[in-house]
Amino acid sequence: MGSVFEPAGQHGDVDAKLVAALERLSRVFQLLLRDAAREHGLSPIQAQFLVHLLFHDLELRRVGRLAREFDLTRATVSDAVGALERKGLVSREPWPGDGRVATLRLTPAGKALAGELSTWAEVIRERLEGTPAEEKEVVLRFLMGLIGSLQRAGVISVARMCVTCRFFRPDAHPGGDAPHHCALLDAPLAVADLRTDCPEHEPATAS
Repeated sequence: MGSVFEPAGQHGDVDAKLVAALERLSRVFQLLLRDAAREHGLSPIQAQFLVHLLFHDLELRRVGRLAREFDLTRATVSDAVGALERKGLVSREPWPGDGRVATLRLTPAGKALAGELSTWAEVIRERLEGTPAEEKEVVLRFLMGLIGSLQRAGVISVARMCVTCRFFRPDAHPGGDAPHHCALLDAPLAVADLRTDCPEHEPATAS
């Protein structure tokens, strides 16, 4: 089997073309993030940390959790956080009930900058406008399934999606507009309701 990046080898191989297309999209995301971060004198990972801290609660703001979320070493995370502290964008606070553990909090300047940076991928969403909802739902199901598979294979450490959660009941209501079910909320779920980053997520046990 040849490389998926060999043009001649892609002929008639949809899987290879999908991998190549996803790789091309990953480069687009890298470029958009790099340019947004550079505009503010930040590295891409520093920009990602600011956006993450803006939208996630205390539990996911610890250095150890950042390392797990972004598949980085604690040393790499500490270096990036230290740089953000020196820039006056992030501060450390004692973890409630355990002063030995620190959680990270955005300063007012950090929160303002994180808000600006959080729009770095909007150009991608703009390109989705006009695409039929049915097509987008098919793509969403495919991508969530792929991410879940990569997590089970150990390639991705964290994926707080409905499809990887112990509360998710796929196809519990077949034939309806909301075929899936969330046992935590006790509510049916349409494809558009499926979350890619759920704060109540609990990993499903391996079967």
